[in-house]
Amino acid sequence: MSIRRLPNALINRIAAGEVVERPASALKELVENAIDAGAQHIYVTLQSGGLDALEVVDDGCGMSAEDMALALERHATSKLPDEHIENVSTMGFRGEALPSIASVSHFTIESRTADGDGWRRIIDHGELIEEGPAAIPKGTRVRVRDLFAKIPARRKFLRTPRSEYAACSDVIRRLAMARPDIAFTLEHKGRRSIAVQGGDDVLARVAALTSRALQENSVAVDMEREGVHLTGIAGLPTYNRGVADHQFLFVNGRPVKDRLLTGAVRGAYADMLARDRHPIVALFLDVPNEAVDVNVHPAKTEVRFRDAAMIRGMIVSGLRKALDEGGFRSVQRPAQSALSNWRAEPVEPKHPDIFTPQGIVPAMGQAANADPVQPPVAVGEGSAGYAPPPNAEDIAPIMGRAAVAAEPVPSGSEHPLGVARGQVAKTYIIAEAEDGLVIVDQHAAHERLVLERMRRAVEASGGGVASQALLMPEVVELDETACDRLEERAGELAEFGLELERFGPSAVLVRATPAMLGSGDVTGLVTDIADELAAYDESLSLKERIDLVAATMACHGSVRAGRVLNVPEMNALLREMEVTPHSGQCNHGRPTWVKLAHGDIEKLFGRK
Repeated sequence: MSIRRLPNALINRIAAGEVVERPASALKELVENAIDAGAQHIYVTLQSGGLDALEVVDDGCGMSAEDMALALERHATSKLPDEHIENVSTMGFRGEALPSIASVSHFTIESRTADGDGWRRIIDHGELIEEGPAAIPKGTRVRVRDLFAKIPARRKFLRTPRSEYAACSDVIRRLAMARPDIAFTLEHKGRRSIAVQGGDDVLARVAALTSRALQENSVAVDMEREGVHLTGIAGLPTYNRGVADHQFLFVNGRPVKDRLLTGAVRGAYADMLARDRHPIVALFLDVPNEAVDVNVHPAKTEVRFRDAAMIRGMIVSGLRKALDEGGFRSVQRPAQSALSNWRAEPVEPKHPDIFTPQGIVPAMGQAANADPVQPPVAVGEGSAGYAPPPNAEDIAPIMGRAAVAAEPVPSGSEHPLGVARGQVAKTYIIAEAEDGLVIVDQHAAHERLVLERMRRAVEASGGGVASQALLMPEVVELDETACDRLEERAGELAEFGLELERFGPSAVLVRATPAMLGSGDVTGLVTDIADELAAYDESLSLKERIDLVAATMACHGSVRAGRVLNVPEMNALLREMEVTPHSGQCNHGRPTWVKLAHGDIEKLFGRK
């Protein structure tokens, strides 16, 4: 076959395949053009997640009719004043976005400069069908309809409107973080889902677009080295997420997704977070133009550094320095002034106070912080109000002291995991088995046990896990897309006893939780389930998704590290582990117990 020149229509479609993958890709290019045009307010409207239509309106410098015609030609741009592409400082510079988008959609562009007249061009999948004057204020309006309508092979690979809207929302969120001086508005289905005003500082803008609690649960990052300036905010290790979707990285004001940078963030938090938890960070790198190559990806989402090792080390050092300066800070609790608004209802003591040589022990039902009741004066053996000192055996449970065992301690030879002898660091159960010493991670072990109980309950009942209604339904605020995912899976969640319903655009109302989990952190449970659905919802089967939800619930309902267990509770945990499948590992793949054989212990002391 001889070599031939490709027709312009085919060239544009090939370029569109690199630049325009989905509505979010087209939206990114259009918003970046608006930023480069000097806009102070960018207004975005979506229909069906951008599948039917998307519109971007800005108040930037605008274009004349001649410039508009030139902008719709390939490789025509105003963003490269000369041939030195390494000095580019704008968001876009390839000159492929507008002609590529226009070649695969019904494309309308209107624009006017401050001292000129407005002009309109309408292009249907690469063919100019109309142009003429337009009544429009200074700036530019671009409307894209029926993306890939005439290319069914591309159209069928697009996802649902809800998924496409989530991708578009993420694009706007990242660009809005990159430019806190610009106001952004995103409207979908006639409702505003993002609305931020220009002039915010970085912390306020990031918190407005992620979580309002981030402002008081983060530290500032600021470091400079070899001409590179790193700024931003980093969430405290105790303020984390189940997936890494809240890590935002920017290089010279450009949002990027770079494995080097995400690996550096993971390394900085390595010894402060569990492997299945992820920090919330927004980092801004200002790098000299000659030290970074932004022209390595058609969509400009990746960059290449001249000294990648230095950049990675700087990110790790900057984050660790900021977190170290945070000292012992943890997730902020409600203010004392707010807690003081709650008043405990006075309760009449139902039992007389117990007298001990050490003082008075409050009777059951009496507030722990109440003023001690003075004991009545004993005037005689039969005097009214006199309570004789109780037996030491009776007050042992109240005083937290050991009592004489009512039955002999079971032998370790009868049980594979042995018999509990104590607890270390409020986290590890120490048990003695016939052939060695067993160390059990109480949280990891109980996590697996709760998961298997939930699975058995679903299989046995056929109708799901028993739920426990909340006395007062709890409102959990989340991203709109997270609420969409939870609403879509509400029926599956109800099978596990979690009953929730939509409560406005960005919140869900939790009415009941699984009975076997008891009372706990409802907000944390729902947030983690939403994170799991965001990370795996599209790629896993229904059964796998249900298993993930069950595993997340089990984690929240299990015995936490730091809880003191008594000996019967420890032994009960060991006995259940012995009869539960897969109890040797937790839901995240970590071991739940290890054993030191007698021979290993003897080697430690030089006996062998």
